[in-house]
Amino acid sequence: MPVNTADTQTTEEPTVTFSELGLDARVLAALADLGYEKPSPIQAATIPLLLDGRDVVGLAQTGTGKTAAFALPALSRMAELADLNGPATTPQILVLAPTRELALQVAEAFTSYAKYLPDFTVLPVYGGSPYGPQLAGLRRGAQVVVGTPGRVIDHINKGSLDLSNLQYMVLDEADEMLRMGFAEEVDKILEATPEEKQVALFSATMPRTIRRIASEYLRNPQEVAVKSKQTTGANITQRYLQVMGAHKLDAMTRILESEEFDGVIAFVRTKMATEDLADKLKARGFTAAAINGDIPQQQRERTVENLRSGKIDILVATDVAARGLDVERISHVVNFDIPHDTESYVHRIGRTGRAGRKGDAILFMTPREKYLLRAIEKATRQSVTQMQLPSLDSVNNRRIQKFTDRIDATITGQDLGTFREIVEQFAAQHEDLDHLEIAAALALMAQGGRPLLMTEPVMPPSKKARLERDRADRGDRGERGPRRGKTAAEGNAMYRLAVGRRNRVQPGSIVGALANEGGFNSSEIGGIEIRSDHTLVELPAELSKDQWRALSNTRIGGEPINLELDSGRKPRRDDDSDRGGYRGGRGGSFNDRKRSGGFRGDDRRGGGDKRFGGRGKDRFSDSARRRDY
Repeated sequence: MPVNTADTQTTEEPTVTFSELGLDARVLAALADLGYEKPSPIQAATIPLLLDGRDVVGLAQTGTGKTAAFALPALSRMAELADLNGPATTPQILVLAPTRELALQVAEAFTSYAKYLPDFTVLPVYGGSPYGPQLAGLRRGAQVVVGTPGRVIDHINKGSLDLSNLQYMVLDEADEMLRMGFAEEVDKILEATPEEKQVALFSATMPRTIRRIASEYLRNPQEVAVKSKQTTGANITQRYLQVMGAHKLDAMTRILESEEFDGVIAFVRTKMATEDLADKLKARGFTAAAINGDIPQQQRERTVENLRSGKIDILVATDVAARGLDVERISHVVNFDIPHDTESYVHRIGRTGRAGRKGDAILFMTPREKYLLRAIEKATRQSVTQMQLPSLDSVNNRRIQKFTDRIDATITGQDLGTFREIVEQFAAQHEDLDHLEIAAALALMAQGGRPLLMTEPVMPPSKKARLERDRADRGDRGERGPRRGKTAAEGNAMYRLAVGRRNRVQPGSIVGALANEGGFNSSEIGGIEIRSDHTLVELPAELSKDQWRALSNTRIGGEPINLELDSGRKPRRDDDSDRGGYRGGRGGSFNDRKRSGGFRGDDRRGGGDKRFGGRGKDRFSDSARRRDY
């Protein structure tokens, strides 16, 4: 049945209390302990429908209270069934969530709300954690299972998850699950559940794929929409800095050394970038750690706890890895890589300014990414103020002040007797040395070999300078032949991939490989010209080490792409017309989608969409991540 859009409810600010919604008294008692009094709009509209047994499609952003909207009525119904039939020994409620963090967060919420329900167990199941405890929990008879699609499918295939008596199913953040490439798993899980069950589907957006699922698996669902208020907290100061990619690390260093901060989350696009940036920050004296989908769950939980306790100050994360992360001491969020959608930006900076505290959100942006900043300001209806990079003098003055403060603290707070004797003996043996020179040598030792003062970074040569240098190196040999087609736009360069028509590659697989592994967005991928034995593609002239490293391991159709800068050699005439060509970036589209087997849909970013042959840049899966496009 199609979604009942004719009966779509747009929620307003509720005037009822939880006690008026018809919830079980034991659930209400747990809510009272938590201090809940008045439901949020999505809760007030959704809870009565679910208590009446209706299937529901809820359109709501993260942070609107949707977990309680589906958990409270589910627990009320289970409590009533337990009173009639006794405690269930197989799962009655199944919640699918896109990430481990969200699964744990939802499981914790269910546990809190079920505080006064006897013999009631909630079990989170997710990839990256041992099977043993999960299998034991399922054997003991968990009534609520909250899991990621990959691990839920594994348990279904193993026969360890019995869904024959399932009463209630929830798809939480359904659009995010599909964006991460879980569409096939979601379909399989839904097909493995009984027909006579109640389904609640929650999503921030309603693309065609979500409507298909609602139409195929939900029974005459009622759609409930929360008016979108995609705004950021008033207690969060938002600033941006225009800085080229090669200088982002120096910029972040200057900012952190010039401003008072407590905890920091720095967001990057790729898993490799989390490790790389964390290592570079540690080399500069900061306590930093990375969190991404490849890190084992126990280590991830330990890292978050270290951030919470102050053992580390900076967490470098990807968007998906940071979902559900709630650490009050976060004072700064640094968008080291600008997000490509406004929702991600709102999610990111929502990690700071928690519990009424003030927060700072800083966005790094290259000149070519200014359109993304405008989109963020338009969507959030708030301006992001341009900031100036702290000067070298201000950074060095602060470093000197901190160093002298350490000297003061050591003099006043430490027993220097032994060291005074050593220095006196040394000075007596080296009468030609000034005492200040000895003190300076000791200060240098205390610095541990790191330079105390910051210097201006060496600027890399511009593209024009590199071209002039290359011409000088070639002399008049005329080695650079003419290239057919358009040359790369300013700021871009042509790259060569060692796969072509003879490998049967399609434009979609090339875009998917570049997007998923290299972290490029559609605006950064220019024209694609597929030739017989290689492909030319236009990409940014300056690729990071992470991008080179990631793409060096990438395959398309089983063949390594061996990405390299195109030398501009004149190609032999092998009937390389524009067949299979693609003009991407800057709003471009496939020239001939039918002939080239191009993708369908509106989003070309390749963030895990199956049409790109991938599973997403940060999909939490139990199998090894595929690199073969």
